[in-house]
Amino acid sequence: MNRYDTQVPTEFAPETRFEVRANPPAPFRALQETEFERLKNKLLAEQLLAAAPALNLPLRRAANDAAALAWATVFPLLVFPALFEEKTAAAVLRAERQARIYANTQLVAA
Repeated sequence: MNRYDTQVPTEFAPETRFEVRANPPAPFRALQETEFERLKNKLLAEQLLAAAPALNLPLRRAANDAAALAWATVFPLLVFPALFEEKTAAAVLRAERQARIYANTQLVAA
């Protein structure tokens, strides 16, 4: 049996309602998005012109990763070029490593 059989009286207050108004979207963010896309496309085009055609997909992925990380910061236009540079360098190294591994496995298989 339950030793603590005390009943607690409950009382409910009248229902409280309040109105929540959403802030209007700032036009500055839309302007920033277009500038950001222009910057991303410009940097990506420069990298794609200088790189081999096989690096097209890895460089585009690197640009998208850098863009996603940059948008999470307060100043995405300021942060994006450095992130893009780091991500593209890592993508090129990864692609070169994969090419070496593929060439080595072809030699072993032959």
